[in-house]
Parts: sequence; structure tokens; C-alpha cells
Amino acid sequence: MLNMAEGLARLRDLADGPVVAALAAAFQDAGFELAVVGGPVRDALLGRDVNDLDFTTNASPDDILKIVTPISTAQWDIGRAFGTIGARVRGEQVEITTYRADSYDGVTRKPTVEFGDTIDGDLARRDFRVNAMALQVPEIKLIDPTGGVEDLVTGILRTPADPNVSFGDDPLRMLRAARFSAQLDFDIEPETRDAITRLRETLKIVSPERIQGELVRLMQTDDPVRGIRVLVDTGLIDEFLPEISALRLEVDEHHHHKDVYEHSLTVLQQAIQLEQSRNPEAEPDVPLRIAALLHDIGKPRTRKLEDGGAVTFHHHDVVGSRMARKRLNALRFDGDTTDAVAKLIELHLRFFGYAEGAWTDAAVRRYVRDAGDELERLHILTRADVTTRNRRKAARLAGAYDDIEKRIAALREQEELDAIRPELDGNQIQQILGIAPGREVGQAYKFLLELRLDEGVIGPDAAEQRLREWWAARE
Repeated sequence: MLNMAEGLARLRDLADGPVVAALAAAFQDAGFELAVVGGPVRDALLGRDVNDLDFTTNASPDDILKIVTPISTAQWDIGRAFGTIGARVRGEQVEITTYRADSYDGVTRKPTVEFGDTIDGDLARRDFRVNAMALQVPEIKLIDPTGGVEDLVTGILRTPADPNVSFGDDPLRMLRAARFSAQLDFDIEPETRDAITRLRETLKIVSPERIQGELVRLMQTDDPVRGIRVLVDTGLIDEFLPEISALRLEVDEHHHHKDVYEHSLTVLQQAIQLEQSRNPEAEPDVPLRIAALLHDIGKPRTRKLEDGGAVTFHHHDVVGSRMARKRLNALRFDGDTTDAVAKLIELHLRFFGYAEGAWTDAAVRRYVRDAGDELERLHILTRADVTTRNRRKAARLAGAYDDIEKRIAALREQEELDAIRPELDGNQIQQILGIAPGREVGQAYKFLLELRLDEGVIGPDAAEQRLREWWAARE
């Protein structure tokens, strides 16, 4: 709940900060207006951490550059065409933009850039009323022409203008509504939500890279599930990630299985809780969170209704991994993220064989080898995937996973478990067998790797003897 007196005190603290104060004085001396705008004002009022200071002014881009150059250590004008000049002031990166009064053609989301004359006009063109507030400095005046404070008090997201016009101008704002709903724990005003449903297909004019960026920001929030529900309930998610709404499988009276959609959201929440408890100082783990959300997307394609009321999803891990890779590529995710998510989904069922019967040391080594750099994420995802309400079963699975982690730790002390490789390298294989580089060296290497996984460290002499025996048996 917003406490206005405390919020105003935080605004004064924001205005008195060294970066804001230095810029305010410089612009005032030059005869121009300056205001902190958008997210920093919203977050200061709410008592949230303020990051990434943004400013607006009636100064032109050329004037902005002249004003900030003497008080900054670096400047960049990559956004000059849009009226934005960046600078590093007192060690902090800031962006300062000339008042805007843009218009849109409705075909692309690129605006026809037009500079405005007033701060009220600039604020009225922004995405949501809670982001359409400004703190004018140095006089410390809160400017709120659209009622952003009222929405902060009530915890509501709505557009400053008619939502049909606002989202029609820039459809990416619909995705931002879901993200801010999660980030701020706010509800979306009904008319604004209805407009998202009506206009969801206009998201097609937004580039995959922009959609990906908003999806990542949503997944970085403490409660992305809230935003995902907005995307699914409005149908917006079908425009870029339809595999999620497809998880809401039909259930008939004869075949029973748990709700895969709700299960996936629970797994995501539990993965975030585990991530934060195991790595409390780390940044949000986006690949892990995406893998948790997508881990069962192969189920709709592999669903089979069996006699007697059973439902099976054979090989949904492999199918889901391929589907995730294809979807993340379409959204222009980087290769590392895509590879990590695909691997986690492919491996997320592997542990459950361990829970059903003890593994050999060789099986544990293979588990570690197959997970590779994703082992810690796989630990979290596998634990989060247990959503049963049967306490005895949940305790048994948790105990089993505690056991496998202990065995991995014990083997890691005995062996170089994180870098499992044969005890003889390619050069040694060639020297021992008297062969040249080629396919046979690769086959010998694979044999020695399997030997290492099966029996652990046996020593180079024993490895050489086994290699010679294997080679002789081939001839």
C-alpha cells in the first residue's frame, strides 16, 4: 500500500541524489526544464529500489549534449534520432530525452518521431499511468497529469489514453502490461485487459527480438506466474508461445491426470524458490525459469489415453526438448540459453529412475556427464518437478534426491567427476595402437570413456591393457 507522505519523502531523497542534483543544476543554468520520469518516480513512491535514471526535458538533443558534456565522463548519441542522449554522470549511466509527441502508422511499431512542447503531452503518450509521472527538478514538483498516483494507491494498471489506441500504436505495450502486473503485483484494469484480448493479433508487427526481451524481463520478476496467467487468459501468449496454453489439456470423466498447465506454473514457482534459497545473491536464472515453464510442453503431442483410465506421455521429454529449441530459436534467443533449456527439458525425467531403484556409480557418473554444465540447474528443476500432494511420496522423492546429490559429492571427491574423460588421450591412443589420426582413434576414445564411466579411475596402465585387449578383439 502506498504511503503518500513516505513516498514524497523518497522523491525528495531522489531529487537530492548527486546525479539528479548535478543534472538539475546544469539544465537550470542553461535555461531548460528537466524532470526524472517514468520508472524511477514510480519506484521511489512505492519504496522500491530505483535503477536506471531516465530524464525528460524541453532541450533539443544538441542542447542536451552541450549541457551534459562538461559534467559527464562519457556521452553517446545513438538515440539522437529519437531525441535521446546518454551520458555517464558521477559514475552512473543516465538517458535524457527531449519531450516527445509521436504518432504511429498502425503498420509498424516504429513511431514518427515528433518533439513536443510540454511535459504533460510527453507523459500522456506513455504506456501506463503509473509510468506517466515525472519529478521536476530542482524545484521538486510531482507532475501527474493522468492519475498515476491514484493507480499506485489502488494497485491498478491502465493506459493514459484509450487502451485500443495505446495498444494499437504499440502492441508491445500489451506484453509490458503482463510484465508490470508481475513486477508490481498489480491488477490490470478490466477495459485495458479486454483491449489486450481484442488486439492480441496485432503483436505480429512486433519483432521476435522485442518479444523475447519482454519475456526475459517477465521471467526475471519475483513472480512471473502472475504475468503468465495474464498472457494465457487474454490469449496473447498464443501469438508467440502457444505451447503454454496448449498445456491446458482437456480432461474427460474416464481419463484422469493432473492439470499440466497448473503443474507447470507450480514447478516454475518452486524452481524460483529453490534457486533463491540455493543461490541467494545470484541474478534471476532465466534459462532455468524458462526450462521450468516449458519442461512439459511435449505432453500434448505425446498424450495417449489408455484402457482403464490411464494417460501416458511417453518420450515427452525428448519431444519437448525439440519443441523448446524450435520455439526459442524463433524468438531469437542466444545459443547458450537455447542449449541449456533444451538439455534441461530432455534430462528432467532422468532422476525418477533413480528414485525407483538404486543406481550404480556408473549411472551416477553418466548423470553428471550428460548434465554437464547444467547439473546445478538440473538439481533444481528435478526437485521443483515434484508437486504431488502425497506427503509420503514427496518425502521419498526428496530423500532420494538428497541421496543422489550426496553420491555425486562423494564421487567428486574421489574422482574428477566434473571433467570425466578417458585416462588416455588421443596422442597416447595413437602411440599405443600404432595408428594414425582418424575414425579409429575416435572409436578407441569412446571405448575408454565408457570404461571410465563404468569403472571409474583404474589407472593408465590398466587402461592401456584394456585398450589393447579391445583392439585385439576387433581384429
